[in-house]
Amino acid sequence: MKPSFTLCLRRRITEYTRTQVMGILNVTPDSFYAGSHAFAEDEAAARAERLVAEGADMVDVGGYSSRSGAAEVPVEEELRRVEIGIRAVRRASATVPVSVDTFRAEVARRAVADWGADIINDISGGSLDPEMHATVAELHVPYILMHMRGTPQTMQQLTSYTDIVADVAAELSRPLERLRRLGVADVIVDPGFGFSKTLEQNYELMARLPELMALIEAPMLVGISRKSMITRLCGISAEGALPGTTALNTAAMLAGAAIIRVHDVAEAVQARDVVAEMHRYSRPSSVVL
Repeated sequence: MKPSFTLCLRRRITEYTRTQVMGILNVTPDSFYAGSHAFAEDEAAARAERLVAEGADMVDVGGYSSRSGAAEVPVEEELRRVEIGIRAVRRASATVPVSVDTFRAEVARRAVADWGADIINDISGGSLDPEMHATVAELHVPYILMHMRGTPQTMQQLTSYTDIVADVAAELSRPLERLRRLGVADVIVDPGFGFSKTLEQNYELMARLPELMALIEAPMLVGISRKSMITRLCGISAEGALPGTTALNTAAMLAGAAIIRVHDVAEAVQARDVVAEMHRYSRPSSVVL
């Protein structure tokens, strides 16, 4: 299915008719994939320049690792890291939209108001900071609402579902409705692959992605880049997971994903362009997953 959605960025409404590639810039020392680390300012600058040069449609900047069991980061340190990352992207490009990956309203506010972030990407969907949704409404920026139970420290203990698709859809729909009541026009949903889900649940969710999309009236972001659903299945490290990542990204794009969040932009852009060309010739029933 060909994606079709709009976002209001910098007071301009843009229509998108192909999947957008979001590059990852982690200003952290402990994210699960070492290739995404850019902890020092010069490393962040080099990483940002590479993401932009490889064709990233947007860049997601994070200062707090969300991997399972990650250590907590003081808010002051997260602010310092996020500022480094956003400024690095802005130096690399004045036009590429920047997303800030945070579950803290204070960090989101500073990132948008002080450093020019365009999108807020919240792994908790607002569950970890009661001020987040009101802050998003006040800032008038798009919001990425991800599905997760608990915290990064406890999420893998919370994997009991009656039906993975129906339950994830219901748990995303409640905060989605709240955001809409607050006047947040642009909400992108993320089913949260790898968050509060077993290996088997991740693959069932991916296989049934069109069903999930039909249950939620919002553009969908898919983030599966080099995750454990690939490394555990194939018995490899994150460093060897690019082929599996490309396979899953392609499946997500064929299903109609609006955004894919990736470590490897050049490869994702190439896959996206191939899928976009396929969509030019497809008929409504010609792609079956």
